Amino acid sequence: MSKRRKSQRPAEATPKREKVRDIFVPRPFEGLTDEPEWIALRELVPAASAPLRLAPELVEEHGDRPVTLATVLPMAAPAIAKADGRVLVGLQRHQQSGDVSRDLAEALLCALRAEPGKPVAVPPLPGPGPRLQDILVDGPLDVTMHEGFEFWLDPGAADDPTVQASLERANAAIYPTVRLAAARAAYWCQVPEKAHVRWVLPDDEDAALDALARLSAAGTLPLGGNTKFAGMFRAHGRLVPVWDLPEDVPAAEWEEPVTEFAKRYAEALETGEPLDAAGRRARHGLLGRQLTLR
Repeated sequence: MSKRRKSQRPAEATPKREKVRDIFVPRPFEGLTDEPEWIALRELVPAASAPLRLAPELVEEHGDRPVTLATVLPMAAPAIAKADGRVLVGLQRHQQSGDVSRDLAEALLCALRAEPGKPVAVPPLPGPGPRLQDILVDGPLDVTMHEGFEFWLDPGAADDPTVQASLERANAAIYPTVRLAAARAAYWCQVPEKAHVRWVLPDDEDAALDALARLSAAGTLPLGGNTKFAGMFRAHGRLVPVWDLPEDVPAAEWEEPVTEFAKRYAEALETGEPLDAAGRRARHGLLGRQLTLR
């Protein structure tokens, strides 16, 4: 008895699914004047905002519309187009490709093209196109810290009980965070039972790691008494050292210790000598206490 042969579709008739390439960019904010601050707002800060300036060609096309960078928007939305023409862009969002700068630029462009007051449709994988570095006037970020997310809302919106309840839930997730004047992109925060200082270093990772290793070998890595160097993150191509602090000491009391540490770090960074044996051991130990954020 002959076996029934399975029918086969010709190869040319089989539809091919196009594969979307997601290229990872390790330093998406490279080239921006305030690269460490962009990273801090993206990864460390719960509620903050900063105005952005559109490049002249975008102003010519869309008008000089106010654009605000926000750490996070309602429901982690990529962007919001307000009815009055304002645009908000969220740094912290759920869907993203391998190039954060391209994602944010596409969200901003979609918001500019959207009808004011209507939802903004943003593709999860935008494909090749302009990045933040192409569509903004670069400069230092003028960061405003917020204790809550009321800056999301239009006047009178909080009178709606549903909106108010949603806002209260969002605000409940915020932990106290203070931007320190002692160093750019350095933040104090308080979490249950402890506090931290976290500082996004502006320098090349290898050079920064060597400098921290020199301080570790010298015993000068802590910020002072009752503090502990907890480890560090790698975030978007930069190192973020973290210190554990007593929870009952207010943020203002850490300005001077962070200033003094920044001086020690700068001196260690400028040292041109290779690491000695103690420094190499310290470097190896620091690498073991490192976590990469993507």
